[in-house]
Amino acid sequence: MGVVNVTPDSFSDGGKFYNTDAAVARGEKLAADGADIIDIGGESTRPFSDPVPVEEEIRRVVPVIEKLAQRVSIPISIDTTKADVARRALDAGAAIINDVAALRSDPGLAALAVEFDTPLILMHMLGEPKSMQVAPRYDNLIEDIRSFLEDAVARAGKLGVPRSKIIVDPGIGFGKTVTHNLLLLKHIHAFTALDLPVLIGASRKAFIRKILKQAHEEDIRPDLPIVETGTQAAVAAAVLNGAHIVRVHDVANTIATVKVLDALRDAGD
Repeated sequence: MGVVNVTPDSFSDGGKFYNTDAAVARGEKLAADGADIIDIGGESTRPFSDPVPVEEEIRRVVPVIEKLAQRVSIPISIDTTKADVARRALDAGAAIINDVAALRSDPGLAALAVEFDTPLILMHMLGEPKSMQVAPRYDNLIEDIRSFLEDAVARAGKLGVPRSKIIVDPGIGFGKTVTHNLLLLKHIHAFTALDLPVLIGASRKAFIRKILKQAHEEDIRPDLPIVETGTQAAVAAAVLNGAHIVRVHDVANTIATVKVLDALRDAGD
């Protein structure tokens, strides 16, 4: 899954694709590089970010989806927590709903998934982007998140979403410490045990940058080559531990990583 952030303030690319034409070109490049899905979002969910009004989010994403849907043959995912945004995106050509709030913000997304017969991604987040990174704590990290996802899947089911249409995401970086994120990558099998596709989005996130930065540095730029190297290590861990979908900014590098991992898996014992 290749990422296109149509925002001025995303942590990973700082508004590079805020312009519609730039965002469309980015989506075309991701498709050409081998992406299976393009995920388009118009609201940053970075830590401490503020929500975006519905009409502004629509203004950002719909023109991009309309153009991109005519130019690429792979599915487009709309990354939103709002049913009004999702409906406009689906009408424009999107084919997957990616809800980082797992229906807690707007249960109406479930009805849209049913109406349009689209897959629905349900992600774990502790709290909301504005507060999720303020001393996140769990009684039992893996069990708490697995239970949350089980409840989210059940909630979607009660709202009519077929289980066969649901994808789960343990939410790397969404209300987690560095250690929490590393443990999630190590224990993806706890989520594949739900017998649903598992999505992992670790690309360029703060836990990677914290591991790689020098002691005197407060942070390092997400687009540095060393951060991409760290991202590929996280992708490798995710794939080896059972992830079905990886959400990334650099599709070409990820394709290379996954090809080697697939060859390793196919080589037998």
